[in-house]
Amino acid sequence: MPVSRQQKPGAERRRFTPDRIEEYRVDEPTKLFEFLLRAMPERKRTTVKELLRHNQVAINNDNPVTLASQELQPGDTVRVNVTREFQTFHHRRLKIVYEDDDIIIVDKGYGLLSVGTDRAGKEETAYNILKEWVKRKDPRNKIFVVHRLDRDTTGLMMFAKNVEAKETMQHNWNNLVLQRKYIAVVEGDMEPPEGTIRSYLAENAEHQVYSTDDPKQGQLAVTRYRAIGRGRGYSLLEVELDTGRKNQIRAHLSEQGHPISGDRRYGAAPSPIHRLALHAQTLRFAHPRTRRDMHFTTPIPTSFLSLAKPKEGSTQK
Repeated sequence: MPVSRQQKPGAERRRFTPDRIEEYRVDEPTKLFEFLLRAMPERKRTTVKELLRHNQVAINNDNPVTLASQELQPGDTVRVNVTREFQTFHHRRLKIVYEDDDIIIVDKGYGLLSVGTDRAGKEETAYNILKEWVKRKDPRNKIFVVHRLDRDTTGLMMFAKNVEAKETMQHNWNNLVLQRKYIAVVEGDMEPPEGTIRSYLAENAEHQVYSTDDPKQGQLAVTRYRAIGRGRGYSLLEVELDTGRKNQIRAHLSEQGHPISGDRRYGAAPSPIHRLALHAQTLRFAHPRTRRDMHFTTPIPTSFLSLAKPKEGSTQK
């Protein structure tokens, strides 16, 4: 006779309860608590205060706001999580800049892989960090890679939260991505100070990217640059991509005789700031679902500015 096995109390698997989020549009300048009282007349003042106190109110995203006197402007969206508090994201090498139902824009720190590789093993990656984050909200959630940054390149990159957003961005990348701007510090005085580098990029057996004149061997790559500062034997550049090939900026600038500071792989000397001086500063694109113009930018790293800062008493051309 089969023996029935009784589960210990509390051992049964809890059923996941999805968040129930109410959204309210702001039409005129006001303060948060006053707005909530008007937007939710069925709730008591004490209930609204509890929602604020327990991190269940957010403005325009899922980052909770607890200040009752927070100023609101027309066009803001106030989100109220009726189920539980909004969770907050914290990681020392990854910052979420923007998140909605389709995409996540992050500011990636130095030394963090975008995604795993065979050689990296179980090393921490931006992909795994974000996968864990979205599954904290709902175990059914997924994350998808849209594009990548090198391990030692910092700055803005995009992930998708559903297959539709991923495929839309990847299949229409050149049409939907309106601007990608990088900041780089290169060795030497960049001459000419502004220009366009165009070549076909190929990759050898050592995974080194190089230029070739044969379009059958490589893919067309176009890089535009402009010097915005120079000093101490370095040039600070704004770099924009018309194409997004692997190691495009690193290969193109190195072949001009001005490798990126710290880029030993492409011929640079050791860097005084002990890192690759390349930062993805600006990302502008049409949203994959709404086609809304999305524009994100981050500050130039202070170490880049100090590296290419003219010495005192010198004159900058």
